[in-house]
Amino acid sequence: MAFVRNAWYVAGWSSEFGNDLSAVKILDENIVIYRTSTGQVIAMEDRCPHRFLSLSMGKLIGDDIQCGYHGITYNCDGLCVRIPGQKKIQKTLNVQTYPVHEQHDIVWIWMGDKSLADTSEIFDMPQFARAGWEAHQGDAIHLTSNYLNVAENLVDPAHVSFVHPTTLGSSASEDVPVHFDTSGDAIVAWRWIRDSPPIGFFKEFPGYKTNVDRWHYYYLYPPSIAVIDFGSADSKEQIEENQRHLGTQLFALHFLTPVSSNRTIDRWMHLRNVAVGDETASSKINSMFKVAFAEDKQILEAIQEQEDHLQNQNPVHISIDKGSIAYRRRIADLIKSEAADNSTM
Repeated sequence: MAFVRNAWYVAGWSSEFGNDLSAVKILDENIVIYRTSTGQVIAMEDRCPHRFLSLSMGKLIGDDIQCGYHGITYNCDGLCVRIPGQKKIQKTLNVQTYPVHEQHDIVWIWMGDKSLADTSEIFDMPQFARAGWEAHQGDAIHLTSNYLNVAENLVDPAHVSFVHPTTLGSSASEDVPVHFDTSGDAIVAWRWIRDSPPIGFFKEFPGYKTNVDRWHYYYLYPPSIAVIDFGSADSKEQIEENQRHLGTQLFALHFLTPVSSNRTIDRWMHLRNVAVGDETASSKINSMFKVAFAEDKQILEAIQEQEDHLQNQNPVHISIDKGSIAYRRRIADLIKSEAADNSTM
């Protein structure tokens, strides 16, 4: 399967990596990641060029990796610095390394042309550093599903009425039209549900008792980052669409890491404008998200099973698929553009 390579992907939360060797797979490539004695994150191909043993099966000698088969040792730049019993070191023993950057307790990795790796292009939101907002990392969902299907689910407000009827949706939104904007960097889908009972999530947090106006804004940033802006406000306040910050507003962030053609890791977190600094609130929100995302996992893995069985059959599209169609087209265009660039090198 072809992937978009010239992009920053999430390798993991910062807490996932320490001064030991971690084996990860991203875009079907085996990578070993570790921290040096100064805390710097290093990522390199998880394969010794000698006999192809995974370097993650070796050990750290200071800040260098020693292969577990014959003790051949590589430094942080992937350069071979020692061959036991041999003075001459072949240049062909060097190991590929990957640009990495740590930001907001997230480790990002660049999987494409190193000369194009610009850290200023890493996904960010002003709410990470803005007063009055709480950022809280959640969990990682391991899905037996192609990342394209997972991403489509994250630009699809229509499914919440049926997949998440007790958490993020309800029957009140079943026939509310979905709006789309596919003209910007992000593909956006949204809708408002006015003057309806609060969904399960907002009954629990912050505890709405009367009818609310609620919204879902889904932002999908190709190749694999999604932000869902959702919230509620008392219907009596009659807030406008640009006044969402006046209600209970949450951003659910999903960082999708394509592992292979049918495996994806979805690391999720949230930003909120209420209960700042309240760990009890964070735990309650986490528990509700886990229920909802487990519902998504069940659906997405069942779809993957059908796709694997049916293979060359295409789905029949309906009007709510406008966002996913635009997303698939953009991914195809990015892959095609990268292939064309590579062919001219």
